[in-house]
Amino acid sequence: MSRVLLMVGTEKGGFLFTSDESRERWEMSGPVLKGWAVQDLRLDQRYASTMFAAAGHEVYGPGIQVSNDLGESWETIEKPPKFAEDATGKLNNIWTITPGRDDDPDTFFAGTDDAALFVSHDRCVSWEELLGVARHETRDEWMGGFGGLCLHSILVHPTNPERIWVAISAVGVLRTDDGGKTWQVRSKGLEITIEGEQHKDVGSCVHRMVLDPTNPDRLFQQNHKGVFRSSDGGDSWDTIENGLPSRFGFPMVVHPRDPGVLFTAPQESDEYRFAQDGRLTIYRTDDAGENWHETRNGLPDNAYVGVLRHAMAMDDLDTPGVYFGTNSGQLYYSNDTGDSWNAIPCMLPRIKSVNVAVVD
Repeated sequence: MSRVLLMVGTEKGGFLFTSDESRERWEMSGPVLKGWAVQDLRLDQRYASTMFAAAGHEVYGPGIQVSNDLGESWETIEKPPKFAEDATGKLNNIWTITPGRDDDPDTFFAGTDDAALFVSHDRCVSWEELLGVARHETRDEWMGGFGGLCLHSILVHPTNPERIWVAISAVGVLRTDDGGKTWQVRSKGLEITIEGEQHKDVGSCVHRMVLDPTNPDRLFQQNHKGVFRSSDGGDSWDTIENGLPSRFGFPMVVHPRDPGVLFTAPQESDEYRFAQDGRLTIYRTDDAGENWHETRNGLPDNAYVGVLRHAMAMDDLDTPGVYFGTNSGQLYYSNDTGDSWNAIPCMLPRIKSVNVAVVD
């Protein structure tokens, strides 16, 4: 019988939770990577037992850790992403590790702060920077958001190896159509948060971007300035906010088979950054963003918390589960696609990321 593995990255290590397919009772283990700030913790489902973590340490700096036994033991990658000696930026953090296409099982991508994109073709053993991002012609006017100049979302076209999208806060969306050699800004229709003097198309603060699993021309994003959808591969974006209590928020996830179903977690405002009126609420759309409605059965009042950009996930079971963690360390799940919510009994450090996988 399959198990559900929930992987939670926090400021003080990673935590693992397992359940059967009912997702009613959870067993916790960890912390793993104790003492590390775990920014991204995930299982590579192309290799069922291998886990990767993007983690930072006050002494050792940012790096990548790998486990070949589902988190029982960990090894440090000796050659993690690293800027060239003549680079003008500084590698402050590795924000995300993203697997490549299913038919390219040795390839991974990593996004960093300062904003750069790296690729590995040997399962994270060695990394090469795709310099078209860091040396983009608009780079001199890039400015970071509150979380830094972070490249946090990497979307890989499922069949076209030449097309990749990245989202950078507070720059916008970049797309390559030649495998990473050159990149074009794809932010038409997005509101600008920090406008440049020369490059008026950069300065949109994307918080999270996801790809329609059935149609790679359709993308969605939660932005500093609203919620948006593109139906032309990112060439243009339209606002989709009907029913949302505010435009501001961070996470977004999409149903693995029904792209009309998405979830996000609005916050009261940029200034306050917690749930509207303290009512912790997740919003769901069933029509690809045309209308949103609240789902909060089981969620608390008087909860002045937020959900960070990577702290929400969905599994791929027949009735998908939805999971999220708060910046105050609470962890919630729904085993009925958002109709009701339950708390996993725990009080964790600040939750940075939530990922989930179904394993044998």
